[in-house]
Amino acid sequence: MSRPLLLAVSHGTSDAEGARAIADLVDAVAAALPDVEVRSAFVDVQQPDAADLLPTIEGPVVIVPLLLSRGFHVHHDLHGMAAKKPDAVVSDAMGPDPRLAEVLADRLAAAGAASATSADAARLEPVILAVAGSRDPASVTDAEAMASLLSLRLGAKVELAYLAARQPDLPSSIAAHPDAVVSTYLLAQGFFFDLTIRQTAGRSVTAPLLDGVTVPQPLIDLVIARYDEAAARLPATAARA
Repeated sequence: MSRPLLLAVSHGTSDAEGARAIADLVDAVAAALPDVEVRSAFVDVQQPDAADLLPTIEGPVVIVPLLLSRGFHVHHDLHGMAAKKPDAVVSDAMGPDPRLAEVLADRLAAAGAASATSADAARLEPVILAVAGSRDPASVTDAEAMASLLSLRLGAKVELAYLAARQPDLPSSIAAHPDAVVSTYLLAQGFFFDLTIRQTAGRSVTAPLLDGVTVPQPLIDLVIARYDEAAARLPATAARA
């Protein structure tokens, strides 16, 4: 019995560096799962389009959103296309998850932002966690949970700032916390990372979760965990012979 195909679906980007970084993540997941066929698809910008590709795949499929929180693409696009294929299932989004907090903390350390501990934490400027933002209420819950996980990891205050759709926006958060470091809660370079750089005007900003240099092991582990959790929800009759 072979295992269900893993379809890793990301948003898609016209940024070549960001696209390559996400492709590297998918390749790393495939290398870690030699008994699983791993393919990529997208909901926008890049090809193949997930909605077009999924019906052409024979046998069971686990769709793993390479998206950091719930939102329109997860609830509408991915679950909508999976509903048309009886042997397809959608995993949870990547976040919130402690493994993401681990990578965010590593990015802050690389940017020279030391974590606060105990009594010092209350006196320091918070870290600003810059998230893409969505009108979906579930995305707010996910963003708040991710901020809490990062705060726990750092032992410091973490304030949310949204790059779209929600308040407070990033410029307002920076004005309120002028000495804060901005932690980029984005998977890779692209539109929102460019926007973050423009809005931070030269202050310290961390690299995205995928920095284009190496693929962090916690991200590989996270994608595999999402796949395994969702595969367990497939009916036994959907197993591929």
